[in-house]
Amino acid sequence: MNHLWGVIVLFSQLSLLAVGGVNSTLPAILREVVDEKHWMNLQQFSQLFAIAQAAPGPNMLIVALIGQVRAGIIGGIAATIATVVPAGILVLAVGSVWDRFQRARWRRILQAAILPITAGLVLSAGIFLLRAADTRVMFAAISLAAIILSLKTKLHPLWLLGGGALAGLLFS
Repeated sequence: MNHLWGVIVLFSQLSLLAVGGVNSTLPAILREVVDEKHWMNLQQFSQLFAIAQAAPGPNMLIVALIGQVRAGIIGGIAATIATVVPAGILVLAVGSVWDRFQRARWRRILQAAILPITAGLVLSAGIFLLRAADTRVMFAAISLAAIILSLKTKLHPLWLLGGGALAGLLFS
């Protein structure tokens, strides 16, 4: 029961910080579950992230997997609910007031600031994951190739995932 409660408390708190989605909180999630709480190691975290990203569905599947590892199926369900409900309540509360201040200067400033903050948080998450995944030169090369191809081409991300998986199988 303590494991379940820990999952609920952690993901309830983090849900309120998830500006731009769960990916923006990945550094905080990683820090908590790997460095602070020692629920898993960095390699396990990066593997769960890869599974969550390869699976169809929202980008928040990582929280369900972490919850499941920590507290079983109920932990996965609890982590998902704990991630959605607090942030959902906040969105509903703020959304009802937000429209009243359409012309307010502070609202325009806040809206302009949200995108770079979110982009910075997602970039930070990407750097954390690169460090976790690039344990060998070949894996770093696969990451670099995926970055270049995603920036320079219009390849669907599934092709990059498949190509990376194939390269990892062939060269590891």
